[in-house]
Amino acid sequence: MENREIFSSITALPPVFIRLDGRAFHRLTDSLGLEKPFDEFFHKAMVTACTSLVADSGLNPDLAFTFSDEISLYFTKLPFSGRVEKLDSVAASYAASSFTLALGATTLVAFDARVIPATPEFALEYLANRQSEAWRNHINAYCQQALIEEGMDAKKAAEQLKGLQSKDLHEMMHVRGFNLATTPAWQRRGTLVYKKITEKEGFNPITQETVIAERSAVTEESDLPLFTSPDGQAFLRTLLG
Repeated sequence: MENREIFSSITALPPVFIRLDGRAFHRLTDSLGLEKPFDEFFHKAMVTACTSLVADSGLNPDLAFTFSDEISLYFTKLPFSGRVEKLDSVAASYAASSFTLALGATTLVAFDARVIPATPEFALEYLANRQSEAWRNHINAYCQQALIEEGMDAKKAAEQLKGLQSKDLHEMMHVRGFNLATTPAWQRRGTLVYKKITEKEGFNPITQETVIAERSAVTEESDLPLFTSPDGQAFLRTLLG
């Protein structure tokens, strides 16, 4: 039977991203009665899933970036000899399990997954692109919810917003007395979960000397710079080595 597993030998070489997307999460948020357009408890569950993926899954990604129902994992080393089927299936199933536990949901949850080849330079471009998508998702969500609260159904609201530029959507909320730039940073720019190396002073009882030891801790950062800005690029270059 193994000779029928014709896709199992497809492999990827690092660095790569694995992007996970929630499947039919709009139905999940409706069934749970979550706050719209954004629910902080939902986002915290997504961040918890990212933390588990980075710290406990055994996949060992360098970092995870999340917004809405999306998670991007960056790898400079790959488990499973880089086997794409294995990477996708384990990442998606682990994310679904971790997210479900964090959310305390009884509804079945699924993520899909895809492997995206990268280079260190492309990693900068990719993360800047996903953060830009977080902003677009953010302004669309607020505008659609505003129209729904004014009596329009979700389908018509989506049709009315289709094709509008970001500046038009921003102005739409501005005339309603709402400044989108004042919303929480995690809604606008996403959250990054990564391993941070810290130095801790210790004492070597054998040599009777004070020593500096490095410790790795998983850090969650929601007050992110714009990844397209000089500060944002410098921040990412530090993380990506």
